[in-house]
Amino acid sequence: MSGTGGEEDVGRCPWAGSDPQMRAYHDSEWGTPERDSRALWEKLMLDGFQAGLAWITVLRKREAFRAAFQGFEPERVARFGEEDVRRLLGDAGIIRSRAKIEATIANARAYLAMREAGEDFADFCWSFTGGKVLRGDGGPPPAKTELSEQLSKALKQRGFAFVGPTIVYAWMQAVGIVDDHVKGCFRR
Repeated sequence: MSGTGGEEDVGRCPWAGSDPQMRAYHDSEWGTPERDSRALWEKLMLDGFQAGLAWITVLRKREAFRAAFQGFEPERVARFGEEDVRRLLGDAGIIRSRAKIEATIANARAYLAMREAGEDFADFCWSFTGGKVLRGDGGPPPAKTELSEQLSKALKQRGFAFVGPTIVYAWMQAVGIVDDHVKGCFRR
């Protein structure tokens, strides 16, 4: 799979598979360093919804999630109440898990509490790597690392839920805190 530049013959991480939406996500988004606090928070919330499911499920529903959660604006989501939870549980366009929905609302409040305390979410997230992208060895990536365990613990201490070390590591990969593109992948 060494490429001449064509979409089909370029080397990719195996998980990108043949689905055009997964390939587009891999090719243009996954592993690209994200430094915007709100975007980092949105992606962490989506990774929480992915728990126990395939990423393609969330990816296909991402626009519906954005609509349902009012653009993942933490200020708006933090004001959601029981009526909003019921509305979201009835929304077939998203993953209808009460625990994940309630965690997203609580996480919006935790995000805002950090900001009110003078702690920028992006600075906090990137502080675990000194602001630098960590590069994997090019082999199959682990499910979690000591660093994702530390970041998970720190998030939980700030009131976040659905941020276990496996979810956090998948998110770290997605937002480019860790570059885990495998050897032979054109994005490595």
